[in-house]
Amino acid sequence: MSLSEMSPFKRLLSGVAVAAIAVTLAACSDEKKDAASTTPATETTETVAKTEVKPADGSMMAATKTEVKPVDGTMTSSTMSSAIKPATADANQTQMAQAAAPAKAELPEVQGEVDVAKLMESGPLPEMSIGKADAPVTIVEYMSMTCPHCAAFHNNTFDAIKTKYVDSGKVRFILREFPFDPRAAAAFMLARCAPEGQYFPMVSMLFKQQETWAAAPNGRDALLQMSKLAGFTQESFEACLTNQKLLDDVQATMQKGEKDFGVKATPTFFINGKQYSGDMSVDTMSALIDTML
Repeated sequence: MSLSEMSPFKRLLSGVAVAAIAVTLAACSDEKKDAASTTPATETTETVAKTEVKPADGSMMAATKTEVKPVDGTMTSSTMSSAIKPATADANQTQMAQAAAPAKAELPEVQGEVDVAKLMESGPLPEMSIGKADAPVTIVEYMSMTCPHCAAFHNNTFDAIKTKYVDSGKVRFILREFPFDPRAAAAFMLARCAPEGQYFPMVSMLFKQQETWAAAPNGRDALLQMSKLAGFTQESFEACLTNQKLLDDVQATMQKGEKDFGVKATPTFFINGKQYSGDMSVDTMSALIDTML
């Protein structure tokens, strides 16, 4: 039976979504970033020679420090050590400063580029976006609600990018549905059914609680509890998940992303038309955005 022939509401009851989670985990991008390493600054130690004089009777005299000063004015080892100490200290300070300096984020490889005008054409569903329509940078993210890499991005990076770039008018951020399994499709439908202006908060809540509902034995009950937190009733919850047209439109959004723009994994980002796949840190995405401002 095809996805269009079976509503996600029934699929959740059937338990098909639980088996599909393994497919989602395999399909999500698992790109990893190498952590920047630093070299600790070394310390310079200085040894001072001392001469100890012991009398013949075995008693100990006070240790005396010897210093030899040649009459020709040349430096002894003691005076030379003193002379180069400032340079050594400066070198140590430089090493420490370099070690403390944050490493520059390495830019990920561009995986392709699409025509921005085509990317921004109207799709099956109204565009869900935040930020100024005329912002100099537009980011389109294709995501799946059951993808752990998507959850990591939205839980760790998204809010910082919103504050730094979206709220300042530099970035317009668009979310598009790319569900890999019925439970992800159901979650997207519920976000679409949320009250006006609540799509992004609903997505954020579902990502923060992903482990609670995405692999729960009873997906219907888990999603119902999440939805009630967003103001859904039992009736509005069931009405949303039995909306066949909404389901078809969510699926059509995914199919368009795959066919027209080559989306294969989630999350996939198009930043001013340039394609990148995989979770990104705040520093990495900030570096990409900065190159386009």
